[in-house]
Amino acid sequence: MIPISVLDLAPVIAGGTPRESFHRSVDLARHVEKWGYHRYWLAEHHNMPGIASSATSLVIGYVAMATEKIRVGSGGIMLPNHAPLVIAEQFGTLESMFPGRIDLGLGRAPGSDQPAARALRRGLGSDGHDFPEQLSELRGYLNPALGTGVPGVRAVPGEGLDIPIWLLGSSDFSAQLAGQLGLPFAFASHFAPDYLLAALDLYRRQFRPSDALDKPYAMVGVNIIAADTDEEAQHLATSQHQQFLNIVRGRPGMLSPPVDSMESLWSPQEKAYVHKALSFSIVGSKDTVREKLAMLQQQTAADEWIIAGQIYDHNARLRSYEIVAEVVKEI
Repeated sequence: MIPISVLDLAPVIAGGTPRESFHRSVDLARHVEKWGYHRYWLAEHHNMPGIASSATSLVIGYVAMATEKIRVGSGGIMLPNHAPLVIAEQFGTLESMFPGRIDLGLGRAPGSDQPAARALRRGLGSDGHDFPEQLSELRGYLNPALGTGVPGVRAVPGEGLDIPIWLLGSSDFSAQLAGQLGLPFAFASHFAPDYLLAALDLYRRQFRPSDALDKPYAMVGVNIIAADTDEEAQHLATSQHQQFLNIVRGRPGMLSPPVDSMESLWSPQEKAYVHKALSFSIVGSKDTVREKLAMLQQQTAADEWIIAGQIYDHNARLRSYEIVAEVVKEI
């Protein structure tokens, strides 16, 4: 069975609060742990009213404390927003509290708009171009034998701990870097599907065995909204459509309730853009999900799936992840 994992954006629903979002995240994590999911990752985003996981390390700790064995981590930490030493210490702390359960997924995008990126990166002087150097410094704090940390500076806790590092990406940059360093790679096809197959091919061709991995390991992000019928799933998916439409319009907001039809809400151009961004999404009943996920598996040869599902109703969200767990056992 191909491992399946969860990518949680801790969605804040219209009329709700971040506090309620965190409670729902914990409830979802407890359920997917029971259903056999492998990881539960949270994403760093800023200046977005509908996403509550901005302080990602704190939310990881909150979820890890409420669960027992599922791996919990970042999908991802946007490293240029932070000093590498801070991330080494934060994840060293998490790994010390929850040994053998913490993943550190890293990205080089801001996870925000430009004003927020400038506010976050004040004094750091980083725009993402020095990501390889930041990564090298971070890895040096966790493994001093690499000699790439700042001389005389130690990450306590963090130093000497075995914290798996993943590179995340939506283009070829991190794919190539992950391959050259022999690190696991996760592709964000849940919002940027265009380069998925090319990035996976590049990662696998560039891969060099390392202490972390002896062969490539690629995890693929996919939106899945599953329900008991195709019609119900399509209805639930309109919340995600509205969220992407708001981002296209530069007005990100909270996750809205589903609507009967999107046709009055978007223009033909906006509709085409949203459908293109979500072209690797799977929406439907159990049979539909089984058929489409099997097709994606043939296309990508993914080693693991990480599943996002922006669903307004919490019980419907739980049911969606339950259906996916049932499907994967049958593929």
